[in-house]
Amino acid sequence: MIIKLIIGICVGGVLGFSYYKFVGCSSGTCPLTSNPYISTIYGAVMGALLSNIIH
Repeated sequence: MIIKLIIGICVGGVLGFSYYKFVGCSSGTCPLTSNPYISTIYGAVMGALLSNIIH
């Protein structure tokens, strides 16, 4: 259970940072994609939630 959660957090964080790096918002007006910390944390939270849903 805890291993699945840690993997979900790591994968989500990597995907969140990748989204910032490759898609991100260059103008700075997008609250989620203009800051690498926020997009990484958001991805990690989403990864944790999804890993908790999947059995």
